[in-house]
Amino acid sequence: MAHFAKIGLNNKVIEVLSVNNEVLHDANGVEQESIGIDFLTKLTGWAIWKQTSYNANFRKNFAGIGYSYDEDRDAFIPKKPFNSWVLNETTCLWEAPISKPTLTEEQFDNANYYKWNEDTQSWDLM
Repeated sequence: MAHFAKIGLNNKVIEVLSVNNEVLHDANGVEQESIGIDFLTKLTGWAIWKQTSYNANFRKNFAGIGYSYDEDRDAFIPKKPFNSWVLNETTCLWEAPISKPTLTEEQFDNANYYKWNEDTQSWDLM
């Protein structure tokens, strides 16, 4: 299955639809994004579609509702989770200003996890 993101105002993803791969084949049997876009435009009457990769083979991340499509980066970017986080230009994912600590084996066995604390700008063990 091929997946396409419907792009709304401010380049926000408002829907993600699946399309059978065969719909995307040109006369030579090669998949073409433009054919999928034409198919969805005729089907829905909506003109702004971008193909997204479930395996993140292109456009950095699989599009989700609420993600943004960045034309300059040709990437889908999730919503920024905290004001202090910064965008990793390689992955187009948000990262905390300090690395998340690694759980010890005991912490892992006790089902502990770390949660970001925006007020203290640190990871809290839960």
